[in-house]
Amino acid sequence: MRKWQTLALALLLGTGSLSCASPAAALGAPKGRDYYEPRGEIVWEVATDDKVVALTFDDGPDPTQTPAILHLLDQYQAKATFFVIGNRVSRFPELVKTASAKGHEIGNHTYNHTYFSAGNTARLFDKEVTLTEESIYNAIGKHSSLFRPPGGYYNSIIVNSSHAKGMQVILWSWHQDTKDWSRPGVNRIINKVLNNLHSGDIILMHDHVEGSTQTVAALKAILPEIQKRGYRCVTVSELMKHQKQAQPVKDSHDESKRSGL
Repeated sequence: MRKWQTLALALLLGTGSLSCASPAAALGAPKGRDYYEPRGEIVWEVATDDKVVALTFDDGPDPTQTPAILHLLDQYQAKATFFVIGNRVSRFPELVKTASAKGHEIGNHTYNHTYFSAGNTARLFDKEVTLTEESIYNAIGKHSSLFRPPGGYYNSIIVNSSHAKGMQVILWSWHQDTKDWSRPGVNRIINKVLNNLHSGDIILMHDHVEGSTQTVAALKAILPEIQKRGYRCVTVSELMKHQKQAQPVKDSHDESKRSGL
């Protein structure tokens, strides 16, 4: 889906958020990133001084692109998180099983790449996520703990329903949306990642883009350079363990007492 089509869909449906098309936290929604992020209810990136980043791949598995990506990740001792489409997992379970066996993380990305809106979330969420969990469990023998809504759409129903199922909502760093789904060119994908690389980034890519090899080609340059700069590619769950702890706020009254004031 092209950017203008995605934006038009969001405006038509009155979605809770449109992270992929704009940094605006929400279109008409009462709660945005400034509400959810401090609470840890949605994760866009991780505040850390450690040189770790998370590569994430949406919309797979794909019988051609996923194996090529897995081969490259192996080559550079990199781990990644794959947000899979349930109906594709049902078609290619061995690819998901292989990715999991190699130490990569599997996340839920709905069964049909469904775009949620304020009007359809409650009706579709449970069905889409449950069917995907069934296909993931059948492939790897365990459930996922991460959920990424297609298009980055979110609202309170998605957040609350995800947490009720024991799943964390994961989006991506706004400066690390490669838009590889639009086939922007290999160099643009490379430059998007490397020119904006920071500790704690969650990088958005895709391992299923119809008729495109740009993502795989870009990774051939991205992975060695990330390694050369001293960064490690880890799963999203591992990245979250590197979250910098917030400093406790000092009580000025207690400080005054200790100072004898």
